[in-house]
Amino acid sequence: MTQENDDKFYDRADAYIELANSQFEHAELADVSASFMYAFARYTAWLSSQEFESAKAMQAAKIKSMAFFMKQFGAMLEENFDDYIENFDDYRAESE
Repeated sequence: MTQENDDKFYDRADAYIELANSQFEHAELADVSASFMYAFARYTAWLSSQEFESAKAMQAAKIKSMAFFMKQFGAMLEENFDDYIENFDDYRAESE
C-alpha cells in the first residue's frame, strides 16, 4: 500500500470482506458489491463530516475531500487489480 498501516489494518479489511462474502448466500454478487460500496460511501461522508463545524464548511471542502478519497480508492483498486492479475490462477483456485 502507498500508506503506512497500523497492525490491524488488514484484519479489519478482511473482516469487512468476510461480512460481504457471507451475504452471497442470499444475494447476487452485484447486489452485495453495490451495498458494500454504498456503505463505504456513506461511512466516508460521515467520517468527513467529523472534521467540520457546519454544513457550509463541509460544502466548501466537498470537492477537495471527495478528490482525496477517490484518489486513495483508485490507488487501492489499481493495486488490487494488479495483484489479482498477477495471482489470478492461485486466487481463483482458493475461491472454489
